[in-house]
This record gives sequence, C-alpha cells and structure tokens, in this order.
Amino acid sequence: MTWSTYAAFAGMMAFLAMMPGPDTMVVLKNALTGGARGGGWACAGITVANFLQGTAAALGLGAVITRYRPVFETVKWLGAAYLVFLGIQALRGAWRGNYEALDDVRKARASRVRRFREGFLSNITNPKVIVLYLSVLPQFLTPSSTLGDSLLLAYTVAALGVVWQVVLLFFVHRVRGWLRQRKVRRALDGATGTALVGFGAVLAFEG
Repeated sequence: MTWSTYAAFAGMMAFLAMMPGPDTMVVLKNALTGGARGGGWACAGITVANFLQGTAAALGLGAVITRYRPVFETVKWLGAAYLVFLGIQALRGAWRGNYEALDDVRKARASRVRRFREGFLSNITNPKVIVLYLSVLPQFLTPSSTLGDSLLLAYTVAALGVVWQVVLLFFVHRVRGWLRQRKVRRALDGATGTALVGFGAVLAFEG
C-alpha cells in the first residue's frame, strides 16, 4: 500500500466520521447528562465495538455475517430497537424538562459501565458499520495486500471516529455553562432523541 492510497482513504474516512450518525448522537446524549466524562465512557464503548467490527471485516468474518441473512436481520432489528430506546430516553428528558431532579436520578443510576454499554451496544448492533468496512476497504486493497494492510485501514476508521468524538466532547465541555440552560437542554435532548429514533427507523426499514 502506498502513502498516497492511505492518505486518500484516511481523508475520505475523516469526512465520513464527521457526518452526524448514531455514534455522534449517543456520545452527545451521554455528554449532556454526564458531562465530558460521561460522553467519554460512551466514546470508549463505541471505540471498542468499532475495533471489533473492523477486525472482523479485515479477517473476513464480516462477510459471513452479511451473507447469512437471518443473522444480519437479527442484528439489524436489535440495533434499530436499541437506538429507538435511547432516543425515547432523550425525548422523555426533553418532555419533562425538570433537569435538577432528573440529573440527581441520573447521577444515582448512571455509571461508567452503563455509559460504556450504551456506546458499545449502539455500535456493535449497527450492521451498517460492518457493511461500511466491507464496502470501502476492498476499494483500497489490491490482490497483493496483506492482512496487515486490511487491519491498518480498519483501525484507521476506528481511530478517526475517536478523534471526532473527542473534538465533540471538547466542544461540549467548552460550552457547558450554556448547555446547562433549561431551554437549551430541552432543545438538544429533543433533537438528539428525534435523531436517534430516526436512525433506528431508517435502520429497521432499509432493505
């Protein structure tokens, strides 16, 4: 693999990483309720799932999953249901708007494990992630490419996702005072929840 090929791949993946998607919304949801640290744990879960899916694609396991329709459909519907569940949680927060009481409850219930789990499950149950790996990686590989080349490209996708999510968390931290305003929190919870429900619906009904 040449450096020019790798640079072209990294540039395209960086652009895709910045496009709003379920991962971004899950990180934002946890950052709004748990600050940058809460969002960081969700980011960690997403990252682990991303590396696992990238490894599966590089080793050829992802192709098996996508070709075996019952498995693919099961993962798809589980992923869609989980995204809708997370979206409804955010919409309930926006509807209630009682953030002082709500934050006390969330601090009592929410844990690092829970936030990590939300990030991990939202990514690992999203078959679009594995499909992305399987559709993009082969375009930058040749018959002489090695397993190391495949893993390098797969892990680059995961790493760029981390970079973008850290930038998002830095932004949330910088404007945390503004985000504490009730109207702003309700608007962001509403937007985040609607987006997550929408992503779940699209995932469920796409062929």
